[in-house]
Amino acid sequence: MAVESSLMSKLEKSILKKADLYDRNYWAYALRSMFASFYLALGTTLSMYSADKLNHVAEGLGKFSYGFLFGWGLLMILYMNAELGTSNMMYMTVAMYRKILPSKKAMKMLVTCVLFNFVGAVLIAFLLSQTVPYSLGHIDETSYLVESTVAKLAKSPWIQFVEGIFANVVVNIAVFAFLKLKDDAGKILAAIFIIFIFAFFGFEHVIANFSTFSLSIFATGGPVEGMTLFSILSNFLFAGLGNFVGGGLVMGLLYSWLNGQSELYVD
Repeated sequence: MAVESSLMSKLEKSILKKADLYDRNYWAYALRSMFASFYLALGTTLSMYSADKLNHVAEGLGKFSYGFLFGWGLLMILYMNAELGTSNMMYMTVAMYRKILPSKKAMKMLVTCVLFNFVGAVLIAFLLSQTVPYSLGHIDETSYLVESTVAKLAKSPWIQFVEGIFANVVVNIAVFAFLKLKDDAGKILAAIFIIFIFAFFGFEHVIANFSTFSLSIFATGGPVEGMTLFSILSNFLFAGLGNFVGGGLVMGLLYSWLNGQSELYVD
């Protein structure tokens, strides 16, 4: 494989592009981070809405539709060049390990991305709660949105952490596939079917949870069962730490190390 077409070279190019935007216009980088939550929330709410509809046809059918449709949110992020915190956990770890960026700058970029992912998630959740599908009176306790929120908050911190690892391993496998594949059809199919794994299992993705929890509050007019400030922050903490281990350490650090062990056996 030619060096210029290797996975690591493509990751380096993406990292330098992100850093250039961050240096030239901080607020443009922040806006791209907000757009990531916008696209992810669209994919999440579409998949939840379809799950509600299909569960009326056959119990359990909605779970399959949720898994398949969830990936469209990530596809929009990738095609529209938005900044997603969970994939940037991988990018910034690669940047630090391979000394593409100073560690302090890489961490600042990651923190900025996650912060504005959160701001964007709350904003888009509020706006979605003003639409018919997710407005007050149209969402009840049996909806996929409420049930999934309650289930996520009921998990123990350890489960949230472990599921966070798996979720971001899967997300970044999809990112790797998107970078390596050349044609759009292959990229779309790979992303949809790879993301299906974590979406179907309901693993924890902290950025998706930003919008899911916010929408649960706005759409129902208040906190749902088991939702407290502590339970929300605990989920964000342990799911986020798991996401960092999965995306940053497993996919970013280990694959950076693996690609330095042989001149021929590279990704």
